[in-house]
Amino acid sequence: MEKKLKIYLDTSVINFLFADDAPDLKKVTIDFFENHMFHYNIEISDIVITEISRTKNIEKRDLLFNAIDKYKLVIKNKLSEEISEFAKYYIDSGIIPKDKPEDAQHIAFATFYEFDILLSWNFKHLANINKQMLVNSLNLQKGFNKQLLLLNPMEVIYEK
Repeated sequence: MEKKLKIYLDTSVINFLFADDAPDLKKVTIDFFENHMFHYNIEISDIVITEISRTKNIEKRDLLFNAIDKYKLVIKNKLSEEISEFAKYYIDSGIIPKDKPEDAQHIAFATFYEFDILLSWNFKHLANINKQMLVNSLNLQKGFNKQLLLLNPMEVIYEK
């Protein structure tokens, strides 16, 4: 039996289920959830829950929480002080901007719990090859040898 890759979803992937302003990416996201997610072990974290909780539009917030329930996303509630401290390294090293602490936390969480992939639509701070190289370089310096792939949903649904 083939081992399923472990994917950590950041908040943007859930958000794009409802991204009417980006119909192509919305379509890919829906396709991922409806047809491909069962190929992987997928989890989110309490960081995602915190970000969704801050959504000002109540209807949108409800849609996001309902999507978590609908797709039975597993929530790993293990954001420790150690992970928060590790996230600061990404900020202090300049990999992630100071005003994006949750992005650093997503990376630290995925690294700490040895996910294969951090899946995101955030091309600027997460899902790009330059960030991936910088993150993995810093991770090696900190003793994390497992490579973390920073990908977007298109890269996993067309992989099969």
